[in-house]
Amino acid sequence: MTDKKILSGLMLIWFLMAGVYGQAQVKSFDFAGEAVSPGSKKSFMLPIISGQDSTFIPVTVFHGADKGPVLTITAGVHGYEYPPIMAGQRLIKQLDPKQMSGTVLIVQVANVAGFLGRSININPLDGKNLNREFPGKKDGTLTEQLAWTIANQIIARSDYMIDVHAGDAYQDLRSYVGYYNYYKTPELSEKARQMAVNMGFDYVVQFGNTESIDAPSIYCSREAIKRGIPAVDIECGRMGLAEEKYIQKIVSGLLSLTRHLGIMPGAPDKVENPVMIAQRTSIDAPETGIFYTEVSAGDYVKKGMKLGYLTDLFGEHITDIICPVDGFILYNTTTPPTYKDDELFSIGHIKE
Repeated sequence: MTDKKILSGLMLIWFLMAGVYGQAQVKSFDFAGEAVSPGSKKSFMLPIISGQDSTFIPVTVFHGADKGPVLTITAGVHGYEYPPIMAGQRLIKQLDPKQMSGTVLIVQVANVAGFLGRSININPLDGKNLNREFPGKKDGTLTEQLAWTIANQIIARSDYMIDVHAGDAYQDLRSYVGYYNYYKTPELSEKARQMAVNMGFDYVVQFGNTESIDAPSIYCSREAIKRGIPAVDIECGRMGLAEEKYIQKIVSGLLSLTRHLGIMPGAPDKVENPVMIAQRTSIDAPETGIFYTEVSAGDYVKKGMKLGYLTDLFGEHITDIICPVDGFILYNTTTPPTYKDDELFSIGHIKE
């Protein structure tokens, strides 16, 4: 046997041993007291009990065959926002842990009681909005315990995080991805921005430009940011409808994110020049009454333009709703009943 053949044989043995050694180095992922083996998935039901009330959090863990980051995906924080929940149902059928480098935690429905009860915004068991309760309380009400469990048992395990939402039953919405752009944490903000532009969404909203990262988290994705974990939000879908195009858009965006993070093979759907929204203006109802909108989500509007009007319960005109800035409708209320101070419109300011 020639020296060349011996060298080739030794190199082949080295590569084979390196491959076996690399696979052996991938440890099981411990979650909720159980071990998830490399290249496998396992589903869990995390129980939440507060007094006589109880619920659970359904979580599926996909643990890749190779090393990589941990990505958490939460859906159903608001139980009436159906496209994120239905997208999560599809995603658990499409992810293959044997092809993954890293781990994906999917919270299929964070607010199960709200979902099953068709409840808008709140958990019907205690009347609280889960996306206003972070970081939660270990011994609090049911929703406060939900927030605490998601924060400490799921988000805390993550290297990256995404919270998926849609327009609720009363909201029309123009699809976008949002990320926190805190001036105190430029590296963290840039990682989140890169997540946002690699999901195939052409509109990107910056959160936190005028806020301090030191403020209470309140929101699910901001809890991740407070922990130093890059996080983004998807907003895709409208008026509580499980419309196919929005479900597909969310699935596509999430799969693209896994490719951007190197968890799944392939190139992400990067948007080179998305429309950037650095500021938003809210328009609230000045009185209680019946609301009539004359514009839709995604419409471009001008300062001084009439957006809608309010009447009382006898049909008498109360006031017109006038646009205070140039921009476009990010989301708006579509249903007639309106309390004073309800948000009617969110106007996005386009960053030049």
